[in-house]
Amino acid sequence: MKKKNIIALLLILAAVLGSLAELYGWLLPTLSWPFTVSREMNLLSLPAEACPLAAADGRVHWFGWLCMALIFAAGVYLLVRRRESMRVAPMVERRWAQFRKFRRGYWSLMALVALLLLAGLDQCIVGKRALLVCDGENMYLPAFSRDIYTGRQFGLSGNEAHAEADYRKLKSECGKPGMPNLVLMPLIPYDATMDAVPFPSEQLTFREGLLCEPDGETLYNGQASRLYPNGRAHLRLRYRRGLPDGHAQGWSEDGREVYSAMYEQGKLKSHHYYGNGSEADFLALTPAESVHRVYYHPAPPLTGDHLLGTNSQGADIAAYLFGGLQVNIKAALFYVPIIYAIGLALGMFMGYFAGTFDLVTQRVIEVFSQLPFLLVVMVLSDFVPHEMLGMFFTMGVLAAFGWIHITYLVRTATMKEKTREYVAAARVMGAGTFHILCRHILPNLTGIVVTLLPFSFAAVVLSLAGLDYMGFGLPDSYPSWGRLLNDGLSKLSSPWVVSSAFFALVTVLVLVTFVGEAVREAIDPRRHTYYE
Repeated sequence: MKKKNIIALLLILAAVLGSLAELYGWLLPTLSWPFTVSREMNLLSLPAEACPLAAADGRVHWFGWLCMALIFAAGVYLLVRRRESMRVAPMVERRWAQFRKFRRGYWSLMALVALLLLAGLDQCIVGKRALLVCDGENMYLPAFSRDIYTGRQFGLSGNEAHAEADYRKLKSECGKPGMPNLVLMPLIPYDATMDAVPFPSEQLTFREGLLCEPDGETLYNGQASRLYPNGRAHLRLRYRRGLPDGHAQGWSEDGREVYSAMYEQGKLKSHHYYGNGSEADFLALTPAESVHRVYYHPAPPLTGDHLLGTNSQGADIAAYLFGGLQVNIKAALFYVPIIYAIGLALGMFMGYFAGTFDLVTQRVIEVFSQLPFLLVVMVLSDFVPHEMLGMFFTMGVLAAFGWIHITYLVRTATMKEKTREYVAAARVMGAGTFHILCRHILPNLTGIVVTLLPFSFAAVVLSLAGLDYMGFGLPDSYPSWGRLLNDGLSKLSSPWVVSSAFFALVTVLVLVTFVGEAVREAIDPRRHTYYE
């Protein structure tokens, strides 16, 4: 089957699956994004009376349906378009060949594509809902359903029976009487936000009367706790070199002998230890089987199930970074088309018509570009109702200032292109203004668009991180690398928080920059003969 037909069929299939998922209450990775965004803002949905057949959960999420319609239309267009019009231009093939010669840019593009595909897996990678729960003969797919399953349905009791099921707890108790037989969790079983976890802990061990690290060899220094069944600390005692502060005098002879032997082996710098109390009092307070080390938030990496640790709010950093990547991709999908649509349209009109229209538009743009961006954001954030704040509001503010530099570049290129012979020939043949702009001038502006595209993506990522860092960006319900960076800089005693956010932000920006440099060099006609 031809490549064009495969892409067209995939687009049509994606639109059909996304529509069916909305009607039947499914949550499919990536395909449900437009409807999820619609549910986050009331402006993107209508009452059910507007179209009862397309209503789900009492609303018609028109933005999601619009996206599905556009995807379906794109697939049909590719399927029915003539083969001759689908041929790749020789110039495009040459530029792609030139781009591949820049290995750094090419592999950076492959890395970005891999990140895009990884983010598209969505709840299959990150999420607190189980992918699959097998309870006897029943099978549930909580992560792929909008329905909320309570803990009672899976054998939980008490307060947990009336709330949404704690699938991480079900996973730990899987196979016990009354519990599910199988619980399959995502790779990172935590939500990106609004999923504060208990303090991670690990059990400490006693060896011959001395408290040791979990390895059973190294004497423990620090605070040890006895935990409630829910994981909260019940009692805390400070230990120094395996003995509790204030409870060394009257220690057993076996314990003293072990302590002295370790001093003689050179493992301890001093064999003196002072304190009050008795062994019986100590053991009554802290039974050996319940002594744990508790990592308070932000917890360091590799504690509990947290690969990169937790932030100060108790969110898993790995899940938070993954959610931040998804937010940046969604923001770019909204921001980039808007600024290029405005910049291309206005720039072509200014360059083609020139004269009074060009002069007046330039003065308006100059006034608009002098507005203090941060002050505008602060004012709008205070005046806009809280329910309207979200992805669309933040991206709308960024897009309102992001099209200006594109407009000037397109204007200059259009003024040059309209003097070419092919434009004069089109006028002689009777072509109208719209036809000349769209069919003749616009295709010759693709070099500008392709060159600026990577840097526009980098700009929206950096701008969004900057606004979130200052507290004027997305609400707290959205994971943000800028907010994580702010959290880490306010707690430099936990360097893994700021380093994880910094590494994620710099990695994406460096990859995008490498791609942008390679595109710019591949399109530059002065370098073609050098690499050919």
